[in-house]
Amino acid sequence: MARLLLVLALVATAFWVYTIVDCAVQPSTRHRGVSKGAWMVIVILLPVLGGILWFLVGRGRAGAPALRRAPDDDPEFLGRLSPAARADQDERIRRLEEELAQLDSEADDPRDARPETRDDPGDDDARGQRGAVS
Repeated sequence: MARLLLVLALVATAFWVYTIVDCAVQPSTRHRGVSKGAWMVIVILLPVLGGILWFLVGRGRAGAPALRRAPDDDPEFLGRLSPAARADQDERIRRLEEELAQLDSEADDPRDARPETRDDPGDDDARGQRGAVS
């Protein structure tokens, strides 16, 4: 009989710890009835009964997974932006595009290109091999 009570006490303790951890890690949106803090108090003060209540009443079901959007895809976020912030962002994008176009035009400048000489054995040949005879 003592062994049975010991096993039941061990199972009840494991169940109690599991319900405390489960209640603590659930997001606040999945707690039904009362707040997350109130459920923690219920589960801690009423070990087995609180755990049973938590699983029957308090723990909400996992609905559809929350759709997470990037800020630039979220209409609510975009609606909260002020017109001044949008204008500032548009101006920064315009300046960056101008700088990128300027860098592209500098890279295409024929004055920067080094003339190739194929007679020098130290230069690369057409296949990119150094010192090869062409």
